[in-house]
Amino acid sequence: MKLTLFTLGRPAPDIRPAAVERQWMDESPQAFAYRCLPLNIANACGWEIGCASAFEAVWDGGAGKEAIRIDSDAGAHELPVSHFGSGVLTFHVNALFRTEPGVNLWAGGPVNRPKDAIQPLAGIVETDWAPYTFTMNWKFTRAGQRIRFEKGEPFCFLFPLLVDLVEASEPEVRDIASEPELDELYKSWSASRSNFNKELGVEGSKARSDKWQKTYFRGNNPDGSAPEIKHRTKVRVPPFR
Repeated sequence: MKLTLFTLGRPAPDIRPAAVERQWMDESPQAFAYRCLPLNIANACGWEIGCASAFEAVWDGGAGKEAIRIDSDAGAHELPVSHFGSGVLTFHVNALFRTEPGVNLWAGGPVNRPKDAIQPLAGIVETDWAPYTFTMNWKFTRAGQRIRFEKGEPFCFLFPLLVDLVEASEPEVRDIASEPELDELYKSWSASRSNFNKELGVEGSKARSDKWQKTYFRGNNPDGSAPEIKHRTKVRVPPFR
């Protein structure tokens, strides 16, 4: 799939494949957060855009545009603005993206990267036809708390999305007993999980030595067999060239 970034008379924004690493994950005991494979995949499944300059901002709780104050030595074109009011901080994404027909871009904040007192908002952009740029917006969640973005810190996270696939889904609810093979696999996993958690408290047990169950991480069924469907332990997102 072709994904094109068109520059707009000045250098391209600081866009790169999203990183797996998160500071809070590094700081978790024994970095245990990285044992969660779905978390790792989500962290890196797209591209992130970094801030052109460091800045600080604070919201006084008001609804007007003047309620946000932004402080930095950088030029105005490098900084976000208070454009909408209501405690919303707006970053201009200085590029125009094009995707193939039917493919949109999901644009939001860097996933699994919490930031105190401010929350990223998300949008889906029809980049397969629109000759427009878009903005990335963050909403303050607490007045009077100064927030800071460092130079290069990601403020936007992008990945392609097939909205048609979402709309074409056929959601249903069924009792797992209607799929005997799946039911048996689930029961096997559930029993092994309960037993593993019990053994974690036993000094010298295999569970204590293993520290965590790795069947999902390795892409194995509870009996050790591998499903025929492709399993990922990492995602490799190509850089823009």
